[in-house]
Amino acid sequence: MLDALSIVAGFAAAAGCVYLIAATVLIARFARTEAAPLRRRSMPAVTILKPLHGVEPGLFESLLSFCTQDYPGDVQVVFGVQDPNDEAIAVVERLRSVCPGGHFDLVVDTTMHGQNRKVSNLVNMYRLVEHDIVVLADADMRVDPDYLARVVAALERSDTRAVTCLYHGVPATGVWSDLAALGINAHFLPSVVFGMTTGLAHPCSGSTIALRRAALADIGGFASVANCLADDYAIGAALRARGHVISVPPVTVAHVCGDMSMDDLWHHEVRWGRTIRSIDPIGYAGSIVTHAVPLALVAALSGIAAESVGFATATAGVLATLLCRMLLLWQVARAFGLPPQSYWLIPLRDLLSLAVFLASWTGQDARWKGRRYRFASGGSLVVARSSSKP
Repeated sequence: MLDALSIVAGFAAAAGCVYLIAATVLIARFARTEAAPLRRRSMPAVTILKPLHGVEPGLFESLLSFCTQDYPGDVQVVFGVQDPNDEAIAVVERLRSVCPGGHFDLVVDTTMHGQNRKVSNLVNMYRLVEHDIVVLADADMRVDPDYLARVVAALERSDTRAVTCLYHGVPATGVWSDLAALGINAHFLPSVVFGMTTGLAHPCSGSTIALRRAALADIGGFASVANCLADDYAIGAALRARGHVISVPPVTVAHVCGDMSMDDLWHHEVRWGRTIRSIDPIGYAGSIVTHAVPLALVAALSGIAAESVGFATATAGVLATLLCRMLLLWQVARAFGLPPQSYWLIPLRDLLSLAVFLASWTGQDARWKGRRYRFASGGSLVVARSSSKP
């Protein structure tokens, strides 16, 4: 049994190395993709929607990055909360004092339109939208000053009806947020680029969804995805089902990782693992080969125990997978201009990623924003019970 386990895990680890090398090449190619040209004189007016829920680490700085865009057209920013006592309201008031010339609106509305609180928030906010182009971005995203100009330039292309952006992780609070950011940069981002290139992935991310009001109306508005946990994916799928092209420009925005404990990180990542599994179980199962480092470790330990693999050979296999993962992370950082990465955490990060993958198959529930949900068919949600933790 140990011999067989060593052989199977060894072949899977080898396949994982092939994937890591291929992803390294594809990341470099994606970053070199020609972006839409900026025509700053013709930039139309834009409304940015920022649904809020509580105060996350770095929230003020993240929101400020959207409110101080180097953009020649009119920009309206609509913030929304569902709790009149939400601490995020004070952050919005601070933004108003720092940027007195900005066009900021705040919606406080407790009305629920489905099980997804964020989408209910968006439905409530939408009544204040003034402009034809709408840009939705999650609260934990942080952007460069030319972000809006680049997104609108991509949307203005004749073959494009919506724009989404990939994102990289930026740690905010310590080692757990370091691990969260590393999970995005070394695992999630490369896998999405690999999937896009091979036709296996069709991303539409809450980091950015930019579209015109007519396209949103065509899919039934935000209310049409009010019972989906992966509302961003559902919006993208609905747009593509109606023949709308979604462009992904070769830039990333920053996802500020505010995970403050192992418990926060674990539940956050298991939730997303189960979300992806509920949407694409076959593709998610196939992603087991992307966990090359722990697979090589399993192959090494079982081979040594069965005395079929020598210690030197087993160690070399594990080190080869670690080198491939480090090379991929280096390429991601280089391609997107990221700050120095926490390479020393790669072994722990890879073991954690495999644990999350396995845990994603052991249940149907998820904890999110104070509630515990259970997945129904197609990623839709049913409230299981309330939770005291976000």
